[in-house]
Amino acid sequence: MFDRLCIKSADLIEKVLAGEELSHKEGSELFEEDFFTLGSAADYIRNIKKGNIVTFVSSYYLNYTNVCAASCPLCAFYRKGNEDDAYTLTTEQIVSRAKFAIEKLGVTELHIVGGFHPKLGLDYYEKMIKSIKKEFPNIKIKALTPAEIFFISKLTKNSIKEILDRLKHAGLDALPGGGAEIFSPEVRNKITRGKCSGDEWLDTARQAHEMGLKTNSTMLFGHIEKPQHIVDHILKIRDLHKQTKGFNTFIPLKFSLDNTELEKTGEIRRESSSIYDLRVIAISRILLANILDNISVYWVALGKKIAQVALSYGGNDFVGTAFSEEIFKAAGKNSGTSIEELARLSREINRQPVQRDTFFNIIKKY
Repeated sequence: MFDRLCIKSADLIEKVLAGEELSHKEGSELFEEDFFTLGSAADYIRNIKKGNIVTFVSSYYLNYTNVCAASCPLCAFYRKGNEDDAYTLTTEQIVSRAKFAIEKLGVTELHIVGGFHPKLGLDYYEKMIKSIKKEFPNIKIKALTPAEIFFISKLTKNSIKEILDRLKHAGLDALPGGGAEIFSPEVRNKITRGKCSGDEWLDTARQAHEMGLKTNSTMLFGHIEKPQHIVDHILKIRDLHKQTKGFNTFIPLKFSLDNTELEKTGEIRRESSSIYDLRVIAISRILLANILDNISVYWVALGKKIAQVALSYGGNDFVGTAFSEEIFKAAGKNSGTSIEELARLSREINRQPVQRDTFFNIIKKY
């Protein structure tokens, strides 16, 4: 199977297949491996863990505000509140959009995230979730990233545990994985401004897991990071999941450059290559093997064709339909698709399309 890998790399892959974990040094060495053989190894592991299926969820993205107290150079979405296009949705508007998504689009999940609004109290989020659940008790609400929860805690002076407990009782089912970016302070401090630290993100996710709230996990790559920062990030996700078993999936997110401060200052002049993107996804699969089975491919950031290739480089999940996604759209990416298109894209690479729910339970095979 791995005849074309160098002896050292073949040894590393055999180690993974034997159920052992790779170290930071060993993970970094994978960045030097031949691109195609690295992909073959990741795909082989993917097939062992997940078989021939590609999963996806019917999800509606609801961004409740673009007003944000942070000013991250990596973000094209945020507004400070005085711009013409700054907005904050009322509870009535949110429920109206949820109604459209559920009744007209047939979604099973609402993915709700926004900016760090400096004037919204905890009651806003409780009312939002309660109002949706009152009208649509069966919908799964995946809302508020660990970064948002941490901000709300600081703003309202309530503990993270109290906030999570109140939101869970309001009807919160799970948390998205955004705001993780890159955990390493030497990179994080350059690409974020006013956001929690990597350790604070991990601790918030840990507290959610301990309360029975599953979360996703993400990593933003393709900006100023180096291979060692990628490996460090993935291993920290691995370590936390070993403790809590609380992550549904790991989503490597490709950085989108358009309209960001990093583009305007010239610090980054072009987005990462597709070769690099696929290498990161393959290494994610290899480093998380035997620990976290789901590696999600975010087609909104990658583009649909490269996302198809990524499903042969370790990915097993297409994330979802991403109806009404605004954050990556602000950075120049087209969003929105259908279950039918995701099924077709899966079949084109000879994989079995499967619609799932928020927690990766199978709803329907296509």
